[in-house]
Amino acid sequence: MARVGNISISHIGFLTPGNYPDGDPLSGLEQTLEQLQYGEDLGFDSAWVRQRHLEPGISSASAFLAAATQRTSRIELGTAVIPIGYESPYRLAEDLATVDVLSRGRLNIGVSAGRPLHAELIAPLVFDGDWTGYDFSHDRVLRFADNLRGTYLGDEQTLIKTPFGPQRPRLQPYAKGLIDRIWYGGGSQRSAEWAGRNGFNLLTGNVITGDGTDDFFTAQSRLIHTYRAAGTQRRVALGRVIVPFDSADAATRRRYRDYADGRHERTLSPQGERRTLFARDVVGTSDEILAQLFADPILPQVGELRLELPYEFEHEEYRQILYDFVTLIAPELGWKAQSEVRSAS
Repeated sequence: MARVGNISISHIGFLTPGNYPDGDPLSGLEQTLEQLQYGEDLGFDSAWVRQRHLEPGISSASAFLAAATQRTSRIELGTAVIPIGYESPYRLAEDLATVDVLSRGRLNIGVSAGRPLHAELIAPLVFDGDWTGYDFSHDRVLRFADNLRGTYLGDEQTLIKTPFGPQRPRLQPYAKGLIDRIWYGGGSQRSAEWAGRNGFNLLTGNVITGDGTDDFFTAQSRLIHTYRAAGTQRRVALGRVIVPFDSADAATRRRYRDYADGRHERTLSPQGERRTLFARDVVGTSDEILAQLFADPILPQVGELRLELPYEFEHEEYRQILYDFVTLIAPELGWKAQSEVRSAS
């Protein structure tokens, strides 16, 4: 199928759920590390993980990606996203700066603000005293970013004693350039404007706030326009749940179709008090998927596309999806693999 329109994707990534059996976390985490290695071998430009609490998945993105730095060498690594409400802006900066140094500058940090999920259960364990008045605003992201800038604490005469002699104090390790690789998971017009005004990259996916419209694509187009209107030329990455099944067997194809059908109803109207809008999952043969992607009005507005792998699938199914996407779909969107990519099958 020939590429149409002005779609030109130069960077493709994938977001993996990192799920595991409740009684065997090692198996799932190890398989997720293998997925990142496989994605690198296939030529993906980036691999992203969620940070989710109280679920059988990745609860510490920094710890997991520290391991991933030692299993990969080229692919960018990212968090999509870390809810910063539970985090210390200073300690999180220390952890992620360490990961970036170990990765030799391949880390992308996606964060979100606001009251995090399960606060009634987790917040009393995280914070001392009454947590209900705690600051969960965007200011926590700004504090986190400031800690990554490498600014020295105190004045020029401020020194601390260390085993290595007197030193001017600042966050260690200092990861040069990491401040430019912070992404904000923007789901509303307000958050997109704030991210653009403060110079953060923008992550937008298949879930968005309606903000005056019941049409998902209208809302997402407005969000990107709002972000750009804030005066930034930072990166914008678009996420879509895409499940090709060209190389899958008949039973797996049915399972993929059933999965999408079970999630279709939520896409028909706004959900909940915040009027959340969901994009349809893109499932089918590569030709069917390309037809839908060529009709997606958001793709011409971005240069980066993130394949979001669904929950509840098996390791070999994730490998099949990654392989079909990178070999049959991504090239038709204008993407080219880097020349040093190793062969994978």
